[in-house]
Amino acid sequence: MLELDAGAGCWSWMLELELVLVLVNPELRGRMRRYTRGEFLSLSAILAGAASLAKLPFNRAGAQRPTTEPLPQRGAGIEADFIVTNARVLTMDATQPRAEAFAVKDGRFLAIGTTADIRNVATQRTKVIDAGNMCVLPGFIDAHCHPSGVSELFGVVVTSLKTKAELVEALRKKAATTPPGFWVEGELFDDTKLTDAAPLDRHDLDRASTAHPIAVNHRGGHTSWYNSKALELAGITRSTPDPENGRFFRDSSGDLTGRVAELARGVFSRAGQRERFTPEQQRDRSRQGMRHISGLLTATGLTTVHDAGANGDRIRAYEDARANGELKHRAYMMIRGPYEQLRTAGVYTGFGDEWIRVGGVKYAADGSASERTMRMSTPYVGTNDYGILTMTQQEIHERVEDAHRNRWQVGIHANGDVTIDMVLQAYERVLKQWPHPDRRHRIEHCSLVNPDLLRRIKAAGVIPTPFWTYVYYHGEKWSQYGDEKLRWMFAHRSFLDTGIIVPGASDYGPGPFEPLMALQSMVTRRDYRGREWGPNQKVTLDEALKIATVNGAYASYEEKTKGSISAGKYADFVMLEKDPHDVDPGSIKDIRVMMTVVGGTTAHTAT
Repeated sequence: MLELDAGAGCWSWMLELELVLVLVNPELRGRMRRYTRGEFLSLSAILAGAASLAKLPFNRAGAQRPTTEPLPQRGAGIEADFIVTNARVLTMDATQPRAEAFAVKDGRFLAIGTTADIRNVATQRTKVIDAGNMCVLPGFIDAHCHPSGVSELFGVVVTSLKTKAELVEALRKKAATTPPGFWVEGELFDDTKLTDAAPLDRHDLDRASTAHPIAVNHRGGHTSWYNSKALELAGITRSTPDPENGRFFRDSSGDLTGRVAELARGVFSRAGQRERFTPEQQRDRSRQGMRHISGLLTATGLTTVHDAGANGDRIRAYEDARANGELKHRAYMMIRGPYEQLRTAGVYTGFGDEWIRVGGVKYAADGSASERTMRMSTPYVGTNDYGILTMTQQEIHERVEDAHRNRWQVGIHANGDVTIDMVLQAYERVLKQWPHPDRRHRIEHCSLVNPDLLRRIKAAGVIPTPFWTYVYYHGEKWSQYGDEKLRWMFAHRSFLDTGIIVPGASDYGPGPFEPLMALQSMVTRRDYRGREWGPNQKVTLDEALKIATVNGAYASYEEKTKGSISAGKYADFVMLEKDPHDVDPGSIKDIRVMMTVVGGTTAHTAT
């Protein structure tokens, strides 16, 4: 059956003028006049004509803004820009689950059907891509990620180092080119990946330098290790008490180990000296980082990423990268930082366009799963440690009420069952007092659940975003939670069985962002060593694919424009060398990504 978009000319490109001016030119805040939605649409039409960039299919220069010329209506001589034929198309559209081919026009899917059907909308000018029976899927969607790229480009990345000696040597080399008193930092560290018997501590870092404050930052983003010089400059001693929302770790004798968790790390921001950049240099670094990470994301088949902590620098980086033709993926921004300014300017969830869109406001209420600091009702195995809260119940209530009443989606980081309960209390309260038919508030991570929490999540229409690569990648950590907890962690099966629309989320940098690794992790529940964790939470491959596409679009209110290969939706798709159904589930992550296309423009091709 041929599916054709009869109303292909009915969409428009939407650019909210006030949003862009406020974000890119903060000095205009408070002086902007208010525009009606109709005025915004009129302005958008004017700006679109001036700003749209010419675009050819499979242009490797980077994804650009789609053209805004309306498509001809049915019977008016529709001509596809390009067609893909002889493919195994898994559309993720329940009305037409499988197809052989599709056509694309102006960045949208025009028609889906058999190869013979689709050739009917091709002319001599139409580019034809013969997929050679390779598998084509909608572009993957990561519903929680932190895509900056700055650390990866400019920092000392220590992820691949397997011993403390290698780590110390990398830091020593950096210290040799850094003035005394200035910070030396290692990024994307993973403590349980070291092969040494003894854990990293401040004395190890002292071997790298005693003249520089040193920080080694866990890839999870919630803990860091500091050397003695850093502790000295921050005024942290053996007698310093732990703050309510953080911890200075100590050994059995009470001495500081150098490991510091959660908001206790804030004191180090005022200690020592750091390399400084002019505003222009900082902006350019951010743009370069976005260019770099965008290329990495799309190389794995990701076409949309929900940025779970977009501050002002990140927002400008998106716009700058797009202006330079370097932004290859779409971004749904969970705002963390300029929320109050945006709210005051009248911005709310949904402002933006199909490439860069304002999502919800983001908060964090407890610790980390990978760093073993999330707040739970029972302790970590063999300890009396229940984890750390970073917000009080009252603070959660206040933040949620403010955002909810100002038309914002809310996403609160809550890993442990205690914290999930606290967040649900706040969501239940505002939905009762100020009802909304489709607010879709989110619980970021939502790692450890139980039947009662599942029931309440479903009743409130809340979207959980559990980690999808963690079972595979972080397997060596799960013994600290124990088998019983793992039966209720990263609970994709339980969410689906309860009728909850659950997307997938990497939380990169804490977890790898590769969606094929995620599919394997959700389907097998086995870590990289082959150990199985919580097998009751396995999902089928088709369920995992829906989590990675359709459900991801739902989490950002975009299920009508992305998430499936359907006529009229954005032409975001990925071509895989093999169909995941045809390989051993334990090797899904090894399938090659041959091509990633976003809005009809090639963002990645395999070499």
